[in-house]
Amino acid sequence: MDFALIWSSMPLLLKGAGLTIAISAIALIFGIVFGTVFALIRMSPIKPLAAFGVAYIEIIRGTPLLAQIFLFFYGLPYVFQQAFDLPLNFNPVVAGTAILAINSSAYVAEIIRSGIQSIARGQTEASLSLGFTPTDTLRYIVLPQAFRRVIPPLLNEATTLLKNSSLLSTIMIVELVRVGQMITSRTYKPFEMYLAVGFLYLCMTIPMSIMAARIEKRWKVG
Repeated sequence: MDFALIWSSMPLLLKGAGLTIAISAIALIFGIVFGTVFALIRMSPIKPLAAFGVAYIEIIRGTPLLAQIFLFFYGLPYVFQQAFDLPLNFNPVVAGTAILAINSSAYVAEIIRSGIQSIARGQTEASLSLGFTPTDTLRYIVLPQAFRRVIPPLLNEATTLLKNSSLLSTIMIVELVRVGQMITSRTYKPFEMYLAVGFLYLCMTIPMSIMAARIEKRWKVG
């Protein structure tokens, strides 16, 4: 075991971990925003709109993230080149963050939907009887309670998103796994490098898992 290699490589690995955290955090924020929108679309009383929401969620959840990355990053430029004879080049970091956000939004949508449906219908009826509009009822009564209930599963989604960001190494984003690959190709010591990469992922994910468990226990979310 070459601990000296691990120690000397740690600055580069930590830089890659920093990019991993940044991409995952931005993707999660947009995933929550878009996921909330699609949760409301899926629950819409307008059937075509609800069907669109269901289709979006099922397609994203039902296809591998790696296939989505390749389709978005490599497939779209090819389609634009063939159909319109126009070059389309994505910045890898921007594209990777967007793909993760889109993927996460489908899972967040189901989390938000379950949170909204867990709120007793009597509260909505009482709010409407007091003169609240449906929009105000959703904004001031339902969503605040729903978001509190879904914080633990959202933290679990953040953990999953952080781990899934490792797939962005396939489009040459120099995040944590890609840094490990680059050092391995130079040193020919994969065991040490991927052991260090795995350790850094644990350092990032375990605190979130502990936080989710504590919040769930404190608020007795079930």
